[in-house]
Amino acid sequence: MKVKSLVKLGGVGLLSALVLAGCGSKSSQQKTEKVNWMMPASISTMDASKVTDLYSSQFLNATNEGLLRMGKGKTTPGVAKNYTISKDGKTWTFNLRKSKWNDGKPVTAKDFVFAWRRTVTPKTASEYAYNFANVQNATKINAGKMSPSKLGVKADGNYKLVVKLVKPQSYFKFLVAQSYYLPQEPSVVNKYGNAYGTNAKKNAYNGPFVLKGWTGTNDTAQLVKNPKYWNAKSIKLDKLNVQAIKDPSTALNSYQSGKLDFTTLNGTQVKQYKNNKDYHDYLEASSSYMEMNEKKDPIFKNKDIRKAMSLAIDKSQLATKVIGDGSIAPKGYVPTKMNSRNGKDFADQAYVKSGVAYNLTEAKKLWAKGLKETGKKSVDVALLCDDVDQTVKNAQFVQSQLNKLPGMKVTIQNVPFKNRLSRSQNGQFDLVLSAWIADYPDPTNFLDLFKSDNSYNNGKWKNAQYDALMKKAEGVDANNESARWTDMVQAEKVLMNDQGIVPLFQQGESTLMKSKVQGVQFFPTSPQWDWSKVSVK
Repeated sequence: MKVKSLVKLGGVGLLSALVLAGCGSKSSQQKTEKVNWMMPASISTMDASKVTDLYSSQFLNATNEGLLRMGKGKTTPGVAKNYTISKDGKTWTFNLRKSKWNDGKPVTAKDFVFAWRRTVTPKTASEYAYNFANVQNATKINAGKMSPSKLGVKADGNYKLVVKLVKPQSYFKFLVAQSYYLPQEPSVVNKYGNAYGTNAKKNAYNGPFVLKGWTGTNDTAQLVKNPKYWNAKSIKLDKLNVQAIKDPSTALNSYQSGKLDFTTLNGTQVKQYKNNKDYHDYLEASSSYMEMNEKKDPIFKNKDIRKAMSLAIDKSQLATKVIGDGSIAPKGYVPTKMNSRNGKDFADQAYVKSGVAYNLTEAKKLWAKGLKETGKKSVDVALLCDDVDQTVKNAQFVQSQLNKLPGMKVTIQNVPFKNRLSRSQNGQFDLVLSAWIADYPDPTNFLDLFKSDNSYNNGKWKNAQYDALMKKAEGVDANNESARWTDMVQAEKVLMNDQGIVPLFQQGESTLMKSKVQGVQFFPTSPQWDWSKVSVK
């Protein structure tokens, strides 16, 4: 899941434990349980077909429910009370419970069919359509070569959904738990057209909460308990008040004054509060990195130039000194402690020292070589990033490191989160600070992004060997876990040896959280919170 460049995504994931953990105050008079929490950026969209960032997905997964829910690396029943898989692994049949939208209409299998078809339809321009690639005909439909009606999903009555896959996919259960696989109420989508999901009112909700107060441009919103949710009786929280606060000092002041029950901390604040009883930290399954726009700036097609830029950046100093919130220097692109096989961590097996090392002397040699190869004497580029305080500091550090390369001049362009996403996706950058947090616990969640045809490959890096290895992992080796693992390890090594991107750090998360909130857990990946366990003392 896309995250805000270089700073942590603001809570670990789809209304993650961290976010929810945050808050709580109880009025004995009204007998309500209320939460006040923050996030570093505002919602960009509530359209599940168009969502691209973690913040919006957090709200989508709090207000809606898919076939399954995910948490702690496992799936649990959602709208689907159970499911079966055919012997060949290509047909998944989901049996739906009787649940409702917030307007009282039933949630049916047809709502899933409608939503999935809409997501892969070219005119929708969904950047997450690639996650449907293994559903029969999805790729052809998304390329405009086939009708959406041919997508390999059908409603067998109102409460049975049958999905046909191109090949077996063991992690498909995790995919259907993500926000881009959520159902959509056809009448509501058709009523609002292009305006669907642009504010709280122009949407439909079938999850634990209903979104209120979001106009589409403001920085506040409320999650209010949904009485129509099938499991509403288990939801103890009545309301969550949410504020988007970019400045860490402002957020901390709000926490200290009792206006917030949860806040994230920057490195300076961590030093002050590390021994506080409200302090919590953990390492996320996230990767923060820099992309180089090879299409806009052909000089970045030169491998020596890319390698020089990576070697010029001291990732350890960035993680421990500039950020200082528990973040660590990366071992590669796929984060540590997310996947292992036979007791060996994926990141350790795929480790390429030169892809993440710091060596300014070697960097200058490669830089001079690259300039000579490209016929350049100097390089003047802009580094795009979010306008969040810590992200800007990270960008300034990267700028100072790169400017040590003779003839290189880097300027910083910091813009609002939504603008950075848009400009990244449209190729309107030279260099950009990006980040990704795991949606599901599989290396493909990261590695898929840099296939040459992936919509999130904003820098347009291309490598035929990488594409072939990923195709093999998802094709002929899809049912052979050992061979598939080897394919992915080799693909990561290709990415790092060719320096397709520059990994910068793996995000740590440090927070303050009021002890009166119960049922809080922290996960390395981005789970959906088990709302039934969250309560206020």
